[in-house]
Amino acid sequence: MTSPTSPLLNERLNDAIASLDLIPVARVTGRLVKVNGLMLQAVGCRFKLEQRCLVETDEGDMIEAQVVGFDHTIAYLMPVRRLGGLFAGAKVVPLDGDSSVNLGSHWLGRVVNGLGEALDDGVPLKGGDRVSLEPKPINPLKRRPVDTPLDVGVRAINGLLTVGKGQRIGLMAGSGVGKSVLMGMITQNTEADVIVVGLIGERGREVREFIERNLTPEARKKAIIIAAPADESPLMRLRATLLCHRVAEYFRDKGQDVLLLMDSLTRYAMAQREIALALGEPPASRGYPPSVFSVLPQLLERAGNSEHPEGSLTAIYTVLAEGDDQQDPVVDSARAILDGHVVLSRQLAEQGHYPAIDINASISRCMSGCTPEVHGTIANQFRQLYSNYLQVKELLPLGGYQPGQDPELDQAVAMHPQLKGYLLQSAGESVDFPTSLTELAHLFQGQTHGQ
Repeated sequence: MTSPTSPLLNERLNDAIASLDLIPVARVTGRLVKVNGLMLQAVGCRFKLEQRCLVETDEGDMIEAQVVGFDHTIAYLMPVRRLGGLFAGAKVVPLDGDSSVNLGSHWLGRVVNGLGEALDDGVPLKGGDRVSLEPKPINPLKRRPVDTPLDVGVRAINGLLTVGKGQRIGLMAGSGVGKSVLMGMITQNTEADVIVVGLIGERGREVREFIERNLTPEARKKAIIIAAPADESPLMRLRATLLCHRVAEYFRDKGQDVLLLMDSLTRYAMAQREIALALGEPPASRGYPPSVFSVLPQLLERAGNSEHPEGSLTAIYTVLAEGDDQQDPVVDSARAILDGHVVLSRQLAEQGHYPAIDINASISRCMSGCTPEVHGTIANQFRQLYSNYLQVKELLPLGGYQPGQDPELDQAVAMHPQLKGYLLQSAGESVDFPTSLTELAHLFQGQTHGQ
């Protein structure tokens, strides 16, 4: 006798049998065969370059790693986090899909690591748009030009090194000269819809200090801090750098004005150097292998304006000049790629001149495109007078300079106190763009009336 429930039972059995086809019979995995410093070697599986993998530990946990190279059948992996609990023959599971994160407005005001995980006490970052860390390149012919000035709240930069919306600029100096302080001033005073701050390879204590000292409550609400301190793995520092740019690109493409500040570009280059040297790539310039100088333009070209009619991405990078050498390979490479550079002088810093901007060594390549001609004329006149003063500066205490010989030098010496006063600005002071231009114009008008 047939049960009345048999049709329903048969239907469920058929569905269960059909679902078996969707279950993979086996999953191919590799095996860990060697650990050399931070480099892992795995065999027994088909790994792809930059593929994400999970490596088994003796406690049953899985450590995320990424394929960074291969040699015949051996794949080289770099762990994202610190090593611990690995053993010979550990299972290595390749993952499908690209690295991606869930982005949205709920990221504003948060502090995250290179994987997009919250470092603060807020709720987990869930929901939003699923975005790949590898965006499509922008057609250079479709990029909007840089033609609108950006107010950064620093008088010397506003008046003499005007930055445009969508420009990429570097803060270049040795250690302890004031890069972080100047970046904090720019963070506080710049008018932007979203501020993305990347603290890459710096001291761990500086993360909290930067937030508490440099971010006002209003700025904190629109800021996203992405931190990968110096004790993180090289791959985590690279991931954090890529995440900084991807987050900034996401909000730019939403039509918002974004300010990206990254401290520092040099630490990113050093992380890339660690990975390249571990893979056996020969050093080329001061210990940096050639691959470092190929990835820098790939990273920096992601910043700037896009083809969208609205939104901008202005990027400011700090670049560490080791030993105050402006010919350092990373400094020189960044100077060639970026749209301008602000050089900080140790000599000025030792004299208590802050911000210690060396005006004659700094330049903004987009200034002429986003300011009127009269502004550029006055800025060039300022530079010329300041340069003329430096020519006779060392002669003044010795009595080697005699007034009346050269009118231009006489004017430079007479105006030097006013020129220096224009360049000085305390860390807590904010000077907006119109005020910067007005004070610059009055500087020379007063001199003209005085003559």
